[in-house]
Amino acid sequence: MFIHGFEGSWLKHPFWRSRFLLERPADLALLRTCDVTAVVIDLSRGVGPDPSAPPPPPPAPMFLPEPLAEAVKADRDYARRTIARAHGVARGIYENAGQGRPIDAREATAVVAEIADCVARNPGMFVDMARLKSKDEYTYLHSVSVCGLMVNLARQIGLDEAAMRAMGLAGLLHDVGKTSVPATVLNKPGRLDDAEFAMIKRHPEAGHAMLRGAEGINQEALDVCLMHHEKMDGSGYPFGLKGAEISLAARMGAICDVFDALTSDRAYKDRWTPLRAVTEMFGWTGHFDPELMFQFCRSIGVAPTGLLVRMASGRLGVVLPDGGQGLRSMVRLFYSAEHRRMIPLEDIFRGMKEVVVGLENPADWGFSDWDAAVRLLSEGHNALPDSQR
Repeated sequence: MFIHGFEGSWLKHPFWRSRFLLERPADLALLRTCDVTAVVIDLSRGVGPDPSAPPPPPPAPMFLPEPLAEAVKADRDYARRTIARAHGVARGIYENAGQGRPIDAREATAVVAEIADCVARNPGMFVDMARLKSKDEYTYLHSVSVCGLMVNLARQIGLDEAAMRAMGLAGLLHDVGKTSVPATVLNKPGRLDDAEFAMIKRHPEAGHAMLRGAEGINQEALDVCLMHHEKMDGSGYPFGLKGAEISLAARMGAICDVFDALTSDRAYKDRWTPLRAVTEMFGWTGHFDPELMFQFCRSIGVAPTGLLVRMASGRLGVVLPDGGQGLRSMVRLFYSAEHRRMIPLEDIFRGMKEVVVGLENPADWGFSDWDAAVRLLSEGHNALPDSQR
């Protein structure tokens, strides 16, 4: 069944987009726990109710167990309230900065603590809900979303609680310098001319000047504000820094900032799916720290189709879309690294106990025609191309 839309606010349902193919029983069970009163389906893109079919059985077996359903609803409500508070705090800080008033980040520190707690409770819920924003809401909710993504990535790479919150504050304040750029330039639907792009390129230094010496500001916030447009190969701005010259916080911020921008509606572009976004980002050689990019994908449960990964069990798998909507990824296990042989196919989804521990090079395992292997495995064939057997 293809869901075309929901009756009521998007905040009343747990999915990060309102149009998608409903395929998995778990998603149906989650949908039935929502506060929406009705859904709109597109019969041209999926099956619909059969009017000649007998009445359906009682829906109770498809519901999540009551304690779990209540927990999901509580997490969603908490995320909604936290996002609303964070939006208000970000708006206040950014508007004050734009009017030349001193920045006091102490209130932001409190809301970052709430976001960190929200992410710890249910990272997918917060990250997906924060990413949903209209073009008109983009400026402030983008910062809230980047905050959540930074906290989530910090958890993924094993930073402690204090460092996690420092990264979150950096994410919340990373774009404060854009208050120095005219709105007509920020929201221009067409291509920027050279003079307009020069204005945009000045916002990291402008933001750094606003944050320097402000109450409650940490070094991570200063670094991310100043360097989140630097690139690993030195082609970024404002200083053209390379590799280790860019701090860990700034390398994290660059990934989180671009991902949220790509998956949000903007004045000049429609949002991409998470899968398309990370696929494109992986392809921008020299742009991001490759290890952090991989860890970021692990943190959000989406990775480019066709990656060869190693699991904690020592088995190898190929990353494939989960459901084909570009929202999540799964790993199809097919090979034993220990015994160097094919094994029965097994699909692993986010949240299952088996976890990805590393990225592998197909050539190191003798997979000389990896594209052909990916095609066969994605079609469900428990085999490699003849040339690789």
